[in-house]
Amino acid sequence: MKQTRRQLLAGIPLASISLTGAGALLIGCRTQPNGTAGGATNDDNKPPAPGEAAAVEVTATEDLMREHGVLRRALLVYQESVVKLRQDPAALPAEALEKTAQLFRVFGEDYHEKRLEEDYIIPLIKKVQGPVAAYGDVLLAQHARGREITDYLLSVSKADRIATNQVENVARTLEAFVRMYQHHAAVEDTVVFPAWKAATGNEEYEELSDKFEDIEKEMFGGDGFESALKRIEEIESSIGLGNLDMFTAPPPPK
Repeated sequence: MKQTRRQLLAGIPLASISLTGAGALLIGCRTQPNGTAGGATNDDNKPPAPGEAAAVEVTATEDLMREHGVLRRALLVYQESVVKLRQDPAALPAEALEKTAQLFRVFGEDYHEKRLEEDYIIPLIKKVQGPVAAYGDVLLAQHARGREITDYLLSVSKADRIATNQVENVARTLEAFVRMYQHHAAVEDTVVFPAWKAATGNEEYEELSDKFEDIEKEMFGGDGFESALKRIEEIESSIGLGNLDMFTAPPPPK
């Protein structure tokens, strides 16, 4: 069986994300499934060594939804950034916002949207009979608007802090983007991706699962998902959002 994408590259500084090449997202040593660094992956048919986890096959739809998970965590950073900006603009380092926008550009827009959704998924669902076909043009328009917003966020986050006269504009832009993309990703996960899978024959779907992995390796030189996951975790920790328990809701009123 083909070695799958769940082998990760680690140890890359956040600042190394490049806006000019997605491959810069993944530069560093390869980590094997058992957590040890190494220079090469196992042979495709070689069984795992003692204590080493076996590779797990990831289907195309599962991978698309995992990628959405990373992007949703970026949206949470944006959402919490709005709160921080309005409470105390100096409490939010602009670098965290910039790194999140860079991650969204490289992993979300240039890879997930352009290379997967726009090349393989949206063209097919626009041909499907039924209401799902109407989503195609809306999704494309929202991709385009999202890229405009990412351009804006990158432009306003170059300094150490968000300029005082830009705080409310940035906050409103972040709110609008989060609102749009949360609905966008939810519709894709629950309607678009299932319709696309249903319209794709089993054999073609298997081939596309491998194709998506090849595209990921072509763009990032390895496992883009794992590296993006590591990066968003680092961004969250840098602004105090790394503890899931802090988001536990209080009990309802009695």
